[in-house]
Order: sequence, then C-alpha cells, then structure tokens
Amino acid sequence: MAESLAEKKARAGRILTRLTKAYPDARTALAFTTPLELLVATILSAQCTDERVNLVTAGLFPRYRRAADWAAVPLPVLECEIHSTGFFRAKARSLNGMARALVERHAGEVPRTLEDLVALPGVGRKTANVVLGNAFGVPALAVDTHVFRVSQRLGLARGDDPEKIHDQLCQVLPRPRWTQASHLLILHGRRVCAARKPACPTCPVLALCPWTGKTKAAPDAPGARRRVG
Repeated sequence: MAESLAEKKARAGRILTRLTKAYPDARTALAFTTPLELLVATILSAQCTDERVNLVTAGLFPRYRRAADWAAVPLPVLECEIHSTGFFRAKARSLNGMARALVERHAGEVPRTLEDLVALPGVGRKTANVVLGNAFGVPALAVDTHVFRVSQRLGLARGDDPEKIHDQLCQVLPRPRWTQASHLLILHGRRVCAARKPACPTCPVLALCPWTGKTKAAPDAPGARRRVG
C-alpha cells in the first residue's frame, strides 16, 4: 500500500529526530561572518569542496568587505584569486555581476527575499536558500547533490529535477526545520549515504529507509559490503 502524505510526514519527522541525534552539530561548513561573505562563498562552492572554498575566502574576505569592493576588482585579478575553486571565469563573472547588482539595486546590501536573491546574476534557488537559511534565519531548503540523492533513497521525494525535489520536501518536512534538514541530509550523504558505496549497516535511519539498493556486510568478509534487494 502506498504511503499517505500524513504517514510520510510522520516518518520524515522520525528521520529528522534520528539524524539530529547522529549529527548534533550539523551546520554549513562554509566560513562566513556576514550575509555577503556567505553569498560569495556559496557561489564559489559550486563544483568545489567547502574546505577549498574556505581556504580561498580566508584570503579574500579581509580585502573585499563590501559589495562595492567585489564590483570594483578587475575580472582578470578575480579569476586569478579564485582559480583553485574551478570554473573560475564563470564564477568571477557571477561574483562581479552579483556585486554590481547589489550596489545598483540594494544599496550594497544582500536582500532578504528569495525573489530578490534569485534575480542577482549567478544566484540560483539553492544559493539563495543557503543564504536565507544560514545568514538570515529564514527557513529554507537547499537541495544540493547530497540532499537530492538521500531524500530519494529515503522515499521523501522523487524526481529528476532539484526543483521538484525541493517542492516535495517542503510538503513533508516541517517548515521550522527546513534549514536544519538541509544540513542533516547533506552531512548524512557525505558520511554514510554515499553515492557509490553507502554504509547502510551503520545508518542511523536504516529502519526508516525504503530504498531497495541497501548494502550490507558480506558474511565471508567482515567490513565488506554487498548490494541487496
């Protein structure tokens, strides 16, 4: 029998409870002190590790404190400074365009609404939700590759489009916990529910997971895993 929406919401609540216990300190790994810094770091984090982004921004944030600073830096200089984050030309254009838009439209301040954020160059829904949830305390679900994968394995959402996954998750997860849920699912995806070799035997929500591709330790090889189902 198909799971009703009410049943899915109840199971989602239990999943969040168990993940919160497993990852009590779940939060964004990006280093920032202001909304602008988080916006910049999130743009740089595309196809790049948070650790690498933090290394790069540690040298940038003390020198570029305002949107006007980012808008004024020449593109070749910015490209050189963010080169190690990958896709540096596109990211430099996004940062420069975003900063110019902040200066021209918002007096240099990062806006607090989804509509205004996604209107900025280089800012999509995921980036906007990261900023809303972590810089402004507005409940927001950021669907990255980990949230996309883990939420589907857990049967909380289904689809091939992050937008669809986002909208479905918003239906089943309690709004006050949207930001926390993003952190929990991301951390769970990194530590346990990996794309290729998920550590299902150690999963804190194994009993609540309907995924048929679970792995388990092979009886003749302690610690090894094989796919079942």
